[in-house]
Amino acid sequence: MEFLPALAAGTLVVFLAEMGDKTQLVALSLATRYRWWTVLAGITAATVAVHGLSVLLAEILGLAIPTDWVTLVAGIAFLGFGLWTLRGDEMTEADERRAASRRVRSAFLTVAAVFFVAELGDKTMLATITVGTQYHWLPVWIGSTVGMVAADAVAIALGAVLGKKLPERAVQIAAAVLFFAAGAVMTLQGALMVSGA
Repeated sequence: MEFLPALAAGTLVVFLAEMGDKTQLVALSLATRYRWWTVLAGITAATVAVHGLSVLLAEILGLAIPTDWVTLVAGIAFLGFGLWTLRGDEMTEADERRAASRRVRSAFLTVAAVFFVAELGDKTMLATITVGTQYHWLPVWIGSTVGMVAADAVAIALGAVLGKKLPERAVQIAAAVLFFAAGAVMTLQGALMVSGA
């Protein structure tokens, strides 16, 4: 059954992509101002919307581009995600100003709006599109949402307990290695399919 592999792929890839990402910093920042369950609810709502858009884009791309080329491009994208993960991602002052300027009265709506804006065009959105070109959209959508919320929940919980003692660089390296491995396999598979070997 393809549902479970697609669900697992969406969850794992987005969970790894979120490690060390700027939206984790956004989640931590919001958790210092609002209750943790409000932050998780807002993150979930924003993630459902952004990743819904992502799987829609993946469906369109999947229909427009032959599968062998999609596999090759997805493999190369995963190698890029590995490099992006190694480089790290920080929240800039401009990101903080944008987040602050989007405040609304409700804590839930504030969290959802800030997280939605922070997630547009982010690594996890692109990772969801990449996985979505390989599998059916529904399990990828569910899995990517679960992976995102789980990664941010871990970050909020660990951040509250350990503060700055988290080995951020070790987490980035481990996630990057997994992206490189998956990217190498997919790139090789796509290259073989394109070349007809």
